[in-house]
Amino acid sequence: MNEPSIDLDAACVDFPIFDAKTRSLKKSVLGRAGGRIGTEAKVPIIEALRDITIALRKGDRVALVGHNGAGKSTLLRLMSGIYEPTRGRAAVRGKVAPIFDLAVGMDPEISGLENIIIRGLFLGMTRKEMESRVDDIAEFTELGDYLSMPLRTYSTGMRVRLALGVVTSIDPEILLLDEGIGAVDAEFLAKARDRLNELVERSGILVFASHSDEFLADLCDTAIWMEHGTMREYGPLREVLHHYKGRDVLADHPVHGLQRQAHEDAAS
Repeated sequence: MNEPSIDLDAACVDFPIFDAKTRSLKKSVLGRAGGRIGTEAKVPIIEALRDITIALRKGDRVALVGHNGAGKSTLLRLMSGIYEPTRGRAAVRGKVAPIFDLAVGMDPEISGLENIIIRGLFLGMTRKEMESRVDDIAEFTELGDYLSMPLRTYSTGMRVRLALGVVTSIDPEILLLDEGIGAVDAEFLAKARDRLNELVERSGILVFASHSDEFLADLCDTAIWMEHGTMREYGPLREVLHHYKGRDVLADHPVHGLQRQAHEDAAS
């Protein structure tokens, strides 16, 4: 059986920007076919990602850091197959669980219990697999009788609890995570972090975009610093964060990868 892998070779992602003058299908077709429509035939292009080259293998735990708009979410979508490279190459092998929006795959008109099954199917699990996990997910969410009620009756925090319960119950080979779990209380978030750690240990490859240095340190040991759609730096998490922020933001925080290496050294 092939192990999970992500290989990007000089991969680029471009987005054409159509305005009122260039939106017409006729004008677009004529422009591509060589017809001339003056300056209106020119469509501006946004280079969302440029020359991304990276090879990830089983056991890699990679943080994505950078300012909003730096290209982190676009890179995750390229790795998931949602976007294809407009230039270069992208090859992804393994069962991918892209977790970009905790609300995706949830139906407000059906119950929480039914949404557990639907969300799991959306993430690539089978109905049988999700049915075997329902009790565990229900216990984790602490939603009780609310699980029999329509999702539209839930608060934002309750919806996040339900989505996190499903997300942390799956078995991916490649986990692509874009942080979006700020609507729950601190005690439940700590509980969710424990489940996320277990999820990471079950997955083959993790790529995690977040603005929380501590959260990244809990789950990752290396980092990619994205800037203006390019890879500014790739290396050990602490070093990359230090260069990105200009200070050692993890001086008093143990890094996941260092903890793992210490454990392996002690066992050997």
